[in-house]
Amino acid sequence: MPIKIDDDLPAAETLQNENIFIMHEARAYQQDIRPLRIALLNLMPTKIATETQILRLLGNSPLQVDITLLHPASYLPKNTPPEHLVKFYTTFESIREQKFDGLVITGAPVEEMPFEEVAYWDELVRIMDWSLTNVFSTFHICWGAQAALYRHYGIQKHALPKKVFGVFEHACVKKYTKLLRGFDDVFYVPHSRHTYIDPGDVRREPRLETLAESAEAGLYIAASVNGKQIYVTGHSEYDAETLEAEYRRDVAKGLPIDVPKNYFADDDPQKGIVVRWRGHANLLYSNWLNYYVYQETPFDLDQLR
Repeated sequence: MPIKIDDDLPAAETLQNENIFIMHEARAYQQDIRPLRIALLNLMPTKIATETQILRLLGNSPLQVDITLLHPASYLPKNTPPEHLVKFYTTFESIREQKFDGLVITGAPVEEMPFEEVAYWDELVRIMDWSLTNVFSTFHICWGAQAALYRHYGIQKHALPKKVFGVFEHACVKKYTKLLRGFDDVFYVPHSRHTYIDPGDVRREPRLETLAESAEAGLYIAASVNGKQIYVTGHSEYDAETLEAEYRRDVAKGLPIDVPKNYFADDDPQKGIVVRWRGHANLLYSNWLNYYVYQETPFDLDQLR
């Protein structure tokens, strides 16, 4: 089944060219089924790239997904055309009385700032609190995961002595969990961050469970024991070229940056990129949509409390 998006969204052409099954609004209205209502709170400054990455994964499942794109009203990004936000996005205040099957909260390049100093922190707190009653399951990514762990459980992030940057080997901590169904014993995930969550803090919180981690990159996935809150510290949604763009950007600026680990063949930027995370990225999102949203959410969303 397809993902339903606005006919003119820039991601539509990209996804169609990749044979991702999308459905335009006119055709979706003719279908006599209830699609999953998924909101995407996009906190990244390059919103078009991020929305395409997330929609690509949400669209690769047997389920019809109706997407609502959100951006913080309290902060306007500098790298996204204002007309794009006006045409395709809305804000929390316009949907706060609605209910959703799922919500995705992206990362943001603000991880080295204290949470309370982020320009849209108060608004994000309202959204995270609202999600507990108006969303069946929420999927948090990278800084979004750190922010939610801090808000919901008081778990603080910590600065790393050196940026975790590259594609790292991971293992399932809790095997046979539905979110990791179909995962190999060892799998790879991109990371790009200056901060981390102490795995011990998660293990000491009885309302949370650790699902996957990495010897090098640390905690990867934690979840609330009821499955309604998923916390993912890496970037399984990244395109093949995303880490390369970050690397070359920092090199051009003269910033200290290592070659992303396990990303280029033989760790040599001249030898090309080796993509080794795409399969598990698709599994992660399809498992979340199927087992944590579609199989569990009430047909009548008004039943959410």
